[in-house]
Amino acid sequence: MLSKFFPKEFNFFESFDKQALNLVAAADCFREIVASKEVTEELRLKMKEIERVGDTLAYAIMDNLNKTFITPFDREDIHGLAKDMDEVNDIMYTVTGRMKIYKLKGPDSNMVQFADLITQSVKVISGAVAGLKDMKNMNNILKACVEVGNLESLGDKLRDSALVELFENEKDPIQVIKWKEIYQIAETALDICKHVAHNIESILVKQA
Repeated sequence: MLSKFFPKEFNFFESFDKQALNLVAAADCFREIVASKEVTEELRLKMKEIERVGDTLAYAIMDNLNKTFITPFDREDIHGLAKDMDEVNDIMYTVTGRMKIYKLKGPDSNMVQFADLITQSVKVISGAVAGLKDMKNMNNILKACVEVGNLESLGDKLRDSALVELFENEKDPIQVIKWKEIYQIAETALDICKHVAHNIESILVKQA
């Protein structure tokens, strides 16, 4: 009878794990796309489905955050972590959509490098998120957050070198505009990965 009044406890840790693993799947698909000659409809739909799952997972966390009286850590940090992981997913989906709309041909070596950095970042994030269940993992989680920051710095350097190469070698101004936007959006994914790492660090500090 009481179960009618008190809903089943929502497992935030499990949901974050699922969200992080979906992010890894998105990064793997993203790399597959940028390493291809073009963004096929099949690959676009695959990426769209992964992004849809990510939205569903993020919504479930947000929805249950409003329904749950006691949470494992601050509500603000739960909201920020779920939102930022979903945003990384959204950015990768946006990039692939723009590449298809702009009919950009690949593989582009700079985009492959961006995809590699994003994949490394989200895999590190996934490990850090999984470690949040046990604060004995604090040192390893902090090291993971530092690694994500280092990968973001590499992304900054890659963006700058990619733009220099683009401006020096591409003669078609329309192509310059298209690729410039793609490189900048791709680097933003690494910026948001760093935000995720900062959210995780905030959780650790408050739980210490």
